[in-house]
Amino acid sequence: MTQIWIISDDKPGHLNQSLGLAEALQRLEPSMTVETKPVLSKSQAFKTLCFGVRDTQSDPLPDVIIGAGHRTHLTLLAYKRATGARAVLMMKPSLPTNWFDLCLIPRHDEPTPKPNIELTDGALNRMQPLATRSADAVQGMVLIGGPSKHFGWDDQSIIDQLAAIVGGDKPWLLTTSRRTPNSFLSQLRAADLPNLNIVPFEETGPGWLGEHLPNAEQCWVSGDSVSMVFEALTAGCAVGILDVPQQSSNRITRGLQLLIDDQKVTPFSRWQQSNALPSPDSPFNEAARCADLVRKRLLS
Repeated sequence: MTQIWIISDDKPGHLNQSLGLAEALQRLEPSMTVETKPVLSKSQAFKTLCFGVRDTQSDPLPDVIIGAGHRTHLTLLAYKRATGARAVLMMKPSLPTNWFDLCLIPRHDEPTPKPNIELTDGALNRMQPLATRSADAVQGMVLIGGPSKHFGWDDQSIIDQLAAIVGGDKPWLLTTSRRTPNSFLSQLRAADLPNLNIVPFEETGPGWLGEHLPNAEQCWVSGDSVSMVFEALTAGCAVGILDVPQQSSNRITRGLQLLIDDQKVTPFSRWQQSNALPSPDSPFNEAARCADLVRKRLLS
């Protein structure tokens, strides 16, 4: 029976990536088991790297160890040394890439090509599409982020874009994030847009997005929230991008522009010209694709 260890640095975004890959592997082989382990201290990691000694000798030995985040690097390598497992890193590492068996690196990070590097479209996630949407599926969802070091923010601009988008016979469902300014929600409610149900992130619980997003035919995401763009694509939605002020060109904006260039998502300015929001030509599920790759390369 295949055993998978996930190394967690306690950052939800990093754990979400690792769980996305691990759960996709379990869908390929349901008998696989997954265990999450914390990052070792530096002294523990160096001891294990030097001597191959583990503090938990009774654990079943893993076949694959998965990690995301710079703090997981040494622990991944330490457990690889101690157990003989294959190490999968889900990012561009700060250490030499050839120290890991496989690096799953977003293509916007532009790594030097190597046999153990696989480019991905963004970060992997746990979202799964539905085989068929329920009859009462919402017509669309809206996922709102907020200002960041890469993007500015304009409440009224976002509301004006939403006024052009929402409406029709079916309802729209909007949720926010921790970065969303309070002023945005106040102005949005005052705008009283038709058929728009607002659920602030404080009122959502674990699994809320995974329950509602796959039922949406289309999803509009503010351009600052690139991780939610990839979740919406994975859920099978046609995805539109709400325009937000861009502070500078960087890896985040490069990743979003690649999706636009590949016509996997549609910016609001382009949608205005045709009112068409097409879905990608083929299903988008990087976790499933990478899980198949891990099984063929590291577990066969």
